[in-house]
Amino acid sequence: MAGLLTYCRAGFENDLANELQDKASQLEIFGYPQAKSNTGFVLFNTYQDEHAELLAKKLPFSELVFARQQFACLQVLENMSPDDRVSPILAACADFPLCGDLRVEYPDTTDGRELSKFCRKISVPLRQALRKSNKLTKKENETKPVLHVFFTQNSHAYVGYSFSNNNSSLPLGILRLKFPQAAPSRSTLKLDEAFQTFIPKEEHSTRLRGGLHAVDLGACPGGWTYQLVNRGMFVQAVDNGSMDEGLMETGQVTYCPEDGFKFTPKKNNVYWLVCDMIEQPQRVAKLMATWVGSGQCKEAMFNLKLPMKKRYESVLGALEIIDKTLGQQAYSLQAKHLYHNREEVTVHLTLV
Repeated sequence: MAGLLTYCRAGFENDLANELQDKASQLEIFGYPQAKSNTGFVLFNTYQDEHAELLAKKLPFSELVFARQQFACLQVLENMSPDDRVSPILAACADFPLCGDLRVEYPDTTDGRELSKFCRKISVPLRQALRKSNKLTKKENETKPVLHVFFTQNSHAYVGYSFSNNNSSLPLGILRLKFPQAAPSRSTLKLDEAFQTFIPKEEHSTRLRGGLHAVDLGACPGGWTYQLVNRGMFVQAVDNGSMDEGLMETGQVTYCPEDGFKFTPKKNNVYWLVCDMIEQPQRVAKLMATWVGSGQCKEAMFNLKLPMKKRYESVLGALEIIDKTLGQQAYSLQAKHLYHNREEVTVHLTLV
């Protein structure tokens, strides 16, 4: 049986499975998710084989909250001989379209990462064989589908393809960032990844430029403020805790020892509102939507802290609050469980 194979953070398989079931039903593509805890992936089996490719085309990858990657899985290979894994993969690709790139990957789990060396090693002969069989272009071609071979064991692989306009271009769907030593906390990577994920690179010079004014609610010790200051912005850091001294010495930070839910900026010049407060997701969603809807900021980037169970349902509830709060106002919203997140989902919100 064919389906849609998706990657996720280990421990979030059930949340992704619930999301896939919901989104596929909305597209009137029916099937069932196959998920096992802490494996780092979910396979949504479609009742009709041709619907696997249809789902890979029609289900917008950017709208999936918990998925890091997706591809139409058309073959499952088991018990491959250690003497020859290339031949069964070639046979599995016999009816595939000509692809422009090859990804040989593995789950982002402790066991899965042990396959990384093996995947790199097999990639070279597999790529050569695919090109010789006219299943892979001689040079990488972004206009063609991407061929995926996803190993869960060195003898077990899921084989299929994705479409370059509806997948992640990142290895394993992960944006890896280096922690800046001057940052006061590792939470800084969350906002850095969010900016790079949600804001197109060609728009960084206008939407993330120096001189903009920002508000950071729940700022201390300054992990998110660091990202704003590092981009040349002026920040009102709102929190009752203490801010990093190095950030305060930049002259770009105004410390406001207040409750983030009661704070109101004195001037109407705030472009960015960012928030990583540890609060109920519904309460944060309401606050962010109120700021954006009232024009107190142009764009908001914030985290929704999730419960241990029913995470997907919690996200849906928070997004529904945003929709009700903004009413008839047109808005753009993106939500993603980013690589540097733990038990939270990052949301970007702006009016259009």
